[in-house]
Amino acid sequence: MPPGWKVTWVPVPVRPSVAGMRRAVFDALALAGRFPHTSALADATVTGALSEAQVLVVDEAQRLPVPCLAYLQSLWDHSGTRITLVLCGAGSERALSRLPQLASRIGAWQEVPRLTGAEVATVVTGFHPLWRTVPAPDLTWIDRSCAHGTFRTWAALTAQPAERAAHHR
Repeated sequence: MPPGWKVTWVPVPVRPSVAGMRRAVFDALALAGRFPHTSALADATVTGALSEAQVLVVDEAQRLPVPCLAYLQSLWDHSGTRITLVLCGAGSERALSRLPQLASRIGAWQEVPRLTGAEVATVVTGFHPLWRTVPAPDLTWIDRSCAHGTFRTWAALTAQPAERAAHHR
């Protein structure tokens, strides 16, 4: 990332609406104060915050209906924002094909293949400290038994123990 850019993870709500997506972006940016009571005020607050260089990472983008994709495009198109959108999720290219004006702005498409057995130990120990003390043969066994080279599965395996550890601090 260029110096000064922030990365913000924007979780996609279940059955997202534009209002839900607007709220998800507001919450992800951890903006001060209460969520504005009108969409115009919420949009002004969000676009103001996005005047600082930001990367918005939206996972499960394949679940976004066209109006939500159009909302994200409006943030990208706004003259006062400095953002890069990273849209993740299997099938995101199909979702984007429903909004050609956003699809035409895609700078790069990236497919993330499964991890090979040789990559697992390096990737997962670099991903989270939870795995740094686990011997490589055990990581290989975990991968063969349940993760099967899928990084998303490794992230899920990491999330629960990491949340419990944070809870007990």
